[in-house]
Amino acid sequence: MTSDFTDEPDAPEAPDESDEPDEPDLGDSPGEGPGLRACLEAILLVADEPVPEVVLAQVLERPRGEIAAGLRALADEYTADGRGFDLREVAGGWRYYTREDCAPLVERFVRDGQEVRLTQAALETLAVVAYRQPVSRARVSAVRGVNCDGVIRTLVLRGLVEDSGTDPETGAILYRTTGYFLERLGVASLDDLPDLAPFLPENIEDIEDNERTRA
Repeated sequence: MTSDFTDEPDAPEAPDESDEPDEPDLGDSPGEGPGLRACLEAILLVADEPVPEVVLAQVLERPRGEIAAGLRALADEYTADGRGFDLREVAGGWRYYTREDCAPLVERFVRDGQEVRLTQAALETLAVVAYRQPVSRARVSAVRGVNCDGVIRTLVLRGLVEDSGTDPETGAILYRTTGYFLERLGVASLDDLPDLAPFLPENIEDIEDNERTRA
């Protein structure tokens, strides 16, 4: 008896997609929290030194291979888009850097846009330090009548003021101006500064004594 069915060759099996290398999913999935891209960018944005892949993998609780692929994908994307910054692998980790082509602009911003333009509070604080140095933050605050801790930190970061030891009586940190301060003013020494005595409060010594007693 002849069969109505004939044997046909088996259709080729579809390729197993699981065998193909996975592309890193950098996008954000709605309702599922930030994606890999957002997580990597958020961490690297606040890093002040290169972050190793293993650290990122531990923090994000993802396979190291996925982290490595994601970092390289981001770096390639930034380069292709011509961003003003790079994501580079250096010293065993990853970190953002200003693109080399933009270095002159960044240097101009730091020199002219940041260090020269001091706020009124910073100028007043700097003047007190210059004329009363070495001086503690408490005494500077007493002269100005407001807390100057944040302003002094800014002046230290900009290289205009530096630590000059501690007060033997109170243990408070003392501050003085730097050589860079004189350079910016264009004077050879503090002796070249104009006389400020007429502008200081008449009871400045009493104010300082009261502040020292509180400390």
